[in-house]
Amino acid sequence: MSTRFGAQTTADEVLAGVDLKGKRFLVTGAASGIGLETARALAARGADIVGAVRDVGRAEAATVPVRNAAAQAGGSLTLVALDLASLQSVRAAGFNLLADGRRFDAIVANAGVMATPFGTTVDGVETQLATNHLGHFALLTQIAPLLVDGGRLVVLSSQAHRVADVDLDDPNFERQPYDAFVAYGRSKTANALFAVEFDRRYRARGVRATAVMPGNSMTDLPRHLAPELLQGLFETVGKARSDAGLPPAMLKSIPQVAATSVWAAAVADKDAIGGQYLEDVAVAPVNELPNPFADGVRSYALDLEKAAALWAKSEEWIAAAS
Repeated sequence: MSTRFGAQTTADEVLAGVDLKGKRFLVTGAASGIGLETARALAARGADIVGAVRDVGRAEAATVPVRNAAAQAGGSLTLVALDLASLQSVRAAGFNLLADGRRFDAIVANAGVMATPFGTTVDGVETQLATNHLGHFALLTQIAPLLVDGGRLVVLSSQAHRVADVDLDDPNFERQPYDAFVAYGRSKTANALFAVEFDRRYRARGVRATAVMPGNSMTDLPRHLAPELLQGLFETVGKARSDAGLPPAMLKSIPQVAATSVWAAAVADKDAIGGQYLEDVAVAPVNELPNPFADGVRSYALDLEKAAALWAKSEEWIAAAS
């Protein structure tokens, strides 16, 4: 694979010279932040984008940059309603996509929430696990037939996976105090493990799945954090990295944090990234440092047995909510 990209590469730089006319992509969370830029960059190369959003009416205005880019490059943008925190909404979105029947060259499971106050969804699942992992799991297992043979699935994880492994026995914090960052970390580990097992199950069709750490940026993802708490988090990250002899964490621009997603979805050798965890437009090394703010991926986020167990548990959670 090319090594000309790095931490400061933008999505447009990754896609420079790439023609995506005739290619179709599904991007969840396409109305803001990384998802919006991911959709725009792909559309600017002529791709047809289906953007899954919670509120189609509000997203119409927010996604004007995507529509403009598509118009100039010969692509298109279609918005579909999807509330990942409601399995009823997920099933409806999946049904509509299957009824439409058009296939996707790649799906980018981008949408998510971070550090929310404790709560459970209408389906009785802890909010962050439900939104970040289970909603995507339900949607993607339902519409997997729409991925073309040789297609790609890109699941956004996070450096926060280093904070906590998944807890398959007490996912709703019924027997332990709720910690918003632990819950977020667990959900991001779940994202990585889902990619691992999806990759294993669909590899025979040439479909490859990968997890992406996009990088840290000032999107609206940490909207549940008070400004002083967010500033304190940045200071904690800086100190932890300094104590470990690591360089300061880089705060990326929105075009930079979308770079790894579009690379994985359209440019990288899919067989080289399948089942892997990516950061800074490259396959990340395994890094077992206990420091939650170190780079690289903890091995538990790539564990094959744990990935299979999470898949089975996710099916149980969905069945229990039905």
